[in-house]
Amino acid sequence: MNILITGGSGFLGARLAGALLAKGSLGLAGAAPRDISSITLADRAPPPAELAGDARVRFVGGDLNEQIAAGQLPAAATDAVFHLAAAVSGECEADFDLGMRSNFDATHALLEACRALGSRPTVVFASSLAVFGKLPGQPMPAVIEDFTLPTPQSSYGTQKYVGELLVADMTRKGFIRGRSVRLMTVSVRPGRPNGAASGFLSGMIREPLAGLQAACPVEPDTVVALSSPARTIEGIIRAAEATDEQWGPLTGMNLPALRTTVGEMAAALERAAGPQAVGLLDWTPDPAIRKLVDTWPGNVAAARAQALGLSADTDFDAIVREYIRENPQAVKLPVN
Repeated sequence: MNILITGGSGFLGARLAGALLAKGSLGLAGAAPRDISSITLADRAPPPAELAGDARVRFVGGDLNEQIAAGQLPAAATDAVFHLAAAVSGECEADFDLGMRSNFDATHALLEACRALGSRPTVVFASSLAVFGKLPGQPMPAVIEDFTLPTPQSSYGTQKYVGELLVADMTRKGFIRGRSVRLMTVSVRPGRPNGAASGFLSGMIREPLAGLQAACPVEPDTVVALSSPARTIEGIIRAAEATDEQWGPLTGMNLPALRTTVGEMAAALERAAGPQAVGLLDWTPDPAIRKLVDTWPGNVAAARAQALGLSADTDFDAIVREYIRENPQAVKLPVN
């Protein structure tokens, strides 16, 4: 089996590649598992050394739009595509053209290239909770269900929703077997901050554990829907494995979410690393971040994902412990 991961050198892309390589095989849409013979990682930056050193991994570097236009991607024998590459929310609000090129043009071009293969590859599209949003002057729905009408309130959310619609229609036409999964905010992400408006939901844990000050630009009672990296990858892989009958409607599927508050996240940080860590949080409000966060839903249901055997993280303390266990080199403060 030959797999393509766009954004394959990024945090989630690299983690997905590692999980697939560890599995060794994959059964697409309920078919018998087949050995994974190659994983192509498409990204601007090279993959981590542990991936680059695997003989099954091929790296294609450069701009995704240019790679597709040149016929480099996807390769003729591609069986599955995991489309994770994207400009993030804050970038898309600051630069509309960047978001359209990265999130609309590239997604459209990739789907057309998959269609041109003529082999109906399985395509898993990483959509986002950002397809939902609070309409001005209207209350937020009490619970966001799988079939709640998407009402994005950001360029990023709009671009992701358009991607979902393209995936659904190309699947309906029989060009691809498409699966759109709506990712929750992933926390805790290791490494350097990115341009996502939600980045503080990782930074408020990651930076204090490293002995650094971190911005927490919203009120402690702000409700958020989170997922750990491990649960997120489980959901992405399960989407590729599910049969058409199990998957059901062609619309996007909500991945399971842990409902918590920013204040509860800070309390989990204190339980893990004490008052010194919490003292590094800067609670200065940021009106621009607050404006976006106010449109995000915090109470998300995931009945379809649960029917596939997926579940949310049990609590944020467990997520913090998982981050500490996986990234000991990044933790500078004493932890409990």
